[in-house]
Parts: sequence; C-alpha cells; structure tokens
Amino acid sequence: MILTTVALGWLLLVLIGVPVGVAMIFVSMGYFYYSGMGITFAAQRMVDGLNSFPLLAVPLFILAAAILNSAGIAKQLFGFARALIGHVPGGLGHVNVLASLFFSGMSGSAMADAGGLGKMEIQAMREAGYDDEFAGAVTAASSMIGPLVPPSITMVLYGVISGTSIGALFLGGVVPGVMCAIALMVMVFILARRRNYPVDERATMGEIGRRFIGSLPALLTPVVIVGGIFSGYFSPTESAAVTVLYAIAIDLLFYRELTLRKLWDAIYDTAATSSAIATIVAGVSLMGFVLAREQAPQQIAQLFLSIADGPVMFLIAVNLMIFVLGAFIESLVILLIVVPILIPIAAGFGIDPVHFGIIVVLNLMISILTPPMGMALFIVAQVGNIKFQRLAVAILPWLIPPLVVLVLVCAFPVLSTGLPSLMY
Repeated sequence: MILTTVALGWLLLVLIGVPVGVAMIFVSMGYFYYSGMGITFAAQRMVDGLNSFPLLAVPLFILAAAILNSAGIAKQLFGFARALIGHVPGGLGHVNVLASLFFSGMSGSAMADAGGLGKMEIQAMREAGYDDEFAGAVTAASSMIGPLVPPSITMVLYGVISGTSIGALFLGGVVPGVMCAIALMVMVFILARRRNYPVDERATMGEIGRRFIGSLPALLTPVVIVGGIFSGYFSPTESAAVTVLYAIAIDLLFYRELTLRKLWDAIYDTAATSSAIATIVAGVSLMGFVLAREQAPQQIAQLFLSIADGPVMFLIAVNLMIFVLGAFIESLVILLIVVPILIPIAAGFGIDPVHFGIIVVLNLMISILTPPMGMALFIVAQVGNIKFQRLAVAILPWLIPPLVVLVLVCAFPVLSTGLPSLMY
C-alpha cells in the first residue's frame, strides 16, 4: 500500500508538470516525515547520493560538449565527413551518421549531438533537396551513437550505480556503436535509392586530405581519452577534465572560434543542465532508499524470476520493459531507478556486468527515439523547425537498425566484452 501511494503520488506530480527530480524529492520527503525518520535524515541521504567522485565526470563531459559546439569543431567534422562520403547514394544522410560517429568520440552525449550537429545537418540536407522528415529522422537516429562510443555520460552513471569499471564500459561500447552507425547507413542507402535523393560530387584526394588535417585534432580526442585511461595517466573521471582542457587547447591552437562570451555561455548551459541532473540524482537517492526499505527490489526480483527461467528469458524481459518504459519515462530516470534493481538479478544469472551495461545503454538510447516522449525527437524538432508529429511518424522505420544491433549484442556477448577482455 505504501509503495502504491508513493508511486501514484510521484506519477501525479509528474503529470501536472512538476519536474521529475523535484517530484521524487517531494514524495520521498513525505515518506520520511510520516515514517518518523525526519527531514534531516532525508537531506543527508540526498547529499550522500551526490557525494561521488565518478559523478564529477558528468558536468565535465557536458562542458566539453558545449565547448566543442561553440568552438566550431562540429563544423569541421561535418565538412570532413561530407568530403569523405558525400558522393555515395544517400550522400548527406551518410555524412549525418558519420559526423555523429566522429562527434560521439568527444561529447559523450546524445543530446549534445542532436542539438550541436543537428541544426547544421538538417539545414544542409534541406538545401540539398532532402525531405524534412528524412533529414530529421536520420539526425535523431544518429544521435544515439553518442553515448555508445567513448566517452559516454550514460556509461559513467551506469558504472557509478553498478560498480562496473567505467574504462571497460567505454571499450565495450565501441563495437556496438560502430555497428549502429553501419546499420543506420545501410538504412540511409536503401531509402535514398528508393527516393532518388541527390548526392555530392566526389571530392578530390587533395580536398579530403585538407579536411582530414583540419579535423585531425578533434578526431584525436577519443584516442587521448582512452589512451590516457589505459596508460594509467588519469582515471575515467579525470578524463572528463582532460577532455575540457583538450577542447579549449585545440581551439586556441587550431580553430580559434571560442570567444570569452561563447565560453561563458557554455559554462552557463553546463551549470543549468548539470543542476537538473543533480536534482534527479538526489531524488533518485531518496526514492531508492524508500523503495529499498519497502523491499521493492525483492518484489521485482521475484517477478522476474517467476517469468524468466534463464539469462535469455531475463534479457528478453529486461529489453521489453525498458523499451516500453522508455516511450513514456526519461531515460535517465530509468537508468537511476529501475536499472539498479535489475543489476543483481543479472549477476545472479551469470551475465557479465559489462555486457549487461552495454545492453542497458543501447536500450536507453533507443528509448530517446521512441514516441511519444523521446527526448532526441523534441530536440531535433526544435533545432530543425520540424513538426514533432511528423517527426514522430518518420522515426519509426529508423528504430529497426538499432533494434537489430541490440538483438545481436544480446545474442553474442563477445561484441561488447571482446575489447575489454583484450585490454584487461
């Protein structure tokens, strides 16, 4: 009865427009007050939930993505991708996916990809004669690659809540991320051939070389991050600070587009985004205590064990649950509330924590594309000036490529565990 009251109270607050994190804090505070534990203990729980060194990586990676966008680095990457592959059938659609793959090695955020590259990509495709729905759908779909290729804010959070090595998670996402990019490019090729979309003229080797040299400092970002982590120079958390310094350095030395005003705007946007995430993390810490005290994890575990008699059935049930929840609930909330309950169950079935983490992250990235609450759809609709209803319909075929990759990653664990096992 108490769990039902807490859940319904939180849902009611969210439905009337209260922010998700604030709603969790309000409901949990009521529980603490009426259970006699007191508001002081609740405040302590919130502080403890935020008192985590790995969590420092989140605002730093957000700041790095904001600086990369402000410094015009996204423009350099888009230009290089266009020179490299713009002549293939579906030209700018392939460029869109490839630019997202390049940018994902720096930002670690799907929202930064959709908001930073999105406007530029949609405008270029629109001017070249592509339909708005196609341009918006491929832009939203390609943004999901960001959290799969290192660095990744989502993997940092998963590593914090599960105790899994963040470095291993970073490596584990490389192959699935590249697979998603290839799958999306196959989709672009098929649709472009059917609709006879235009292509660019083939770039000369000289032009490709010039574009590559101009983009090389930005392209080296993931090499610096992953190389620094596995050489022992810095930890995954410290790599976020290195990424910020590296983004500023390459702009000062090569691009020189980052003004003090742009830097201040990037810091301001980072503070606003980070405070929203911190509120959710604090709320999740409180509600997580409530759920644990009322033995919700045990009840959910019993439910899963009753319908899943092995790891395969368990993964099918988890994927279906996250897919359905992701259509209505923000992916960050699912990651911080639902996933911690599932992690010990996965361990009980003998599922590798890195493998399970990549499955969860990939599933959560699919959820940001799923109507009616897919966050990537809202951002792309806004930056591309496309009606959300039209985009929500256009994105549906684009769910097929990542779902195929998800099935393959579930069926063949080596796709996510191979690189970590090799490096460790």
